[in-house]
Amino acid sequence: MLKHTRQLLDIMAQLRHPQSGCPWDIKQDFHTLMPYLIEESYEVVDAIERNDFDDLRAELGDVLLQVVFHSQMADEKGLFNFEQVAESISEKLVRRHPHVFADAVFNSDEERHQAWEQSKAAERQAKSDTSENISVLAGIAKSLPALIACEKTMARAALHGFDWKTIGPVFDKVQEELDEVKDAWQAGDQAHIQEELGDLLLVTVNLARHLNVNPELALKEATQKFSRRFNYIEQQVAAAGKVLTDCELAELDALWNEAKIQLKQAQA
Repeated sequence: MLKHTRQLLDIMAQLRHPQSGCPWDIKQDFHTLMPYLIEESYEVVDAIERNDFDDLRAELGDVLLQVVFHSQMADEKGLFNFEQVAESISEKLVRRHPHVFADAVFNSDEERHQAWEQSKAAERQAKSDTSENISVLAGIAKSLPALIACEKTMARAALHGFDWKTIGPVFDKVQEELDEVKDAWQAGDQAHIQEELGDLLLVTVNLARHLNVNPELALKEATQKFSRRFNYIEQQVAAAGKVLTDCELAELDALWNEAKIQLKQAQA
């Protein structure tokens, strides 16, 4: 294993060599590589969802390449190298698992999670003494997709006591925010509509958290379900020798209800 790790590092160094390397690799920097890191991460997720483990191996290699690429560029600038990246994550894993690598004892998953978050908070505070960085919300990446960032923010606040104790008030809050969206719509204030809709989405994410549902996964599955049903409608319309725009909404709605039945039977 070490042989191939060394080989990968040597290949990356050669690709970045100013005289004999690859022109494309040489001109890259941390910012130009960001889209590739994001794309490769999503491709790993896609391989997992498809249970394609040969593809997963290849996609994990592509993510590893991004880690090596960034580490090589940092090494060239005298910032850090791949060995220090590995050292950093190793130290972090040991530090955050005292029940495995030390003599700490946790009696529940909740206790383990509390200790994990306390360790992360201590790490954040050690990085800086500014008020922004010692906030319990510090460290949530600003570039995260909005839905994931919302879920992480709500969970972090809840961990520090800012949360409903039972789920009933969460349902009430969803209804309250929905009513406020309707009020804003009736007033015709577009900026206020956007604001209230954002509040509705936020509290819906909170509801998902209280129901132990991953909102990102739930929305993704709902979108895929919508696509399957819509594809059924397209097929039925095409079989009738028509296009979607030829159909009245009532006809399409009837096909939608038919799709729900047919696809559920197919999955049974």
